[in-house]
Amino acid sequence: MPVVAALYKFTPFPDPAAVKQALARVCCGTGVKGTLLLAREGINGTIAGPRDGIDTVLAHIRTLPGCADLEWKESAAAEMPFRRMKVRLKREIVAMHQPDVDPAAAVGRYVEPADWNALIRAPDVVVIDTRNDYEVAIGSFAGAVDPKTKCFGEFPAWWQANRHRFEGRRIAMFCTGGIRCEKSTSYLIGQGVEDVYHLKGGILKYLEDMPESESLWDGECYVFDGRVSVGHGLEEGSYGQCHACGRPVSDEARTGPGYEEGVQCAACAGEFDESDRARFRERQRQITLAKSRR
Repeated sequence: MPVVAALYKFTPFPDPAAVKQALARVCCGTGVKGTLLLAREGINGTIAGPRDGIDTVLAHIRTLPGCADLEWKESAAAEMPFRRMKVRLKREIVAMHQPDVDPAAAVGRYVEPADWNALIRAPDVVVIDTRNDYEVAIGSFAGAVDPKTKCFGEFPAWWQANRHRFEGRRIAMFCTGGIRCEKSTSYLIGQGVEDVYHLKGGILKYLEDMPESESLWDGECYVFDGRVSVGHGLEEGSYGQCHACGRPVSDEARTGPGYEEGVQCAACAGEFDESDRARFRERQRQITLAKSRR
């Protein structure tokens, strides 16, 4: 059973290209697959593979500048959730398009999962989900504000348009693994917001640590790998994925109108033209053939 490790670290990499070469060599020799992003601001990604392979890659990452105290979240997958290994250079390890935001310099106050329930129940606290709309659609904390952003880069504009709604309130923010909250809380601090908090380790750590009987989480958590979603205890969830638009799709939706495997779901049925759908059908045909030959 593959081990899945989600990780990130904000730390200066003066030459990310040099980091990439050695890291790619290590990954390719271990049976590990997934995606790791490198930028001048650090590293981010999710990888999966055998226990010894994951340990080898993590040990190498911990030798990189500023990464000795690297933290990561582990879970298991029934099958390998990635097809290949990719190490990529990016401008940002999570794109917010705010060059003055520096999580290595200032972030919100970390809140351990054990303390999160008490914080978000407080009457003077507003809870903001910093994830994308399709992630929020399958699960969130009850009562959390959904910015309805399609990508993280839209968050600053949403905040500027809505900040008046939260005057005099403490702000508690959360995301999948913590990385988007590092940037969003840093951004809010730069905007003069003083009482900013975020869930340490993100939803994944909360679902791992918090007993379901005490949990305030409602639904499942979208993850960026072949499992699509996880639930309490980081058990694999019930969602599949539309391979046309990438949105999560429930079992019910996969048997409903508008769904065609590999071609479209009800949410994206009007987003593609016939040439796109013909291409998607051919891709799905090739996938089906490849599976039948195993």
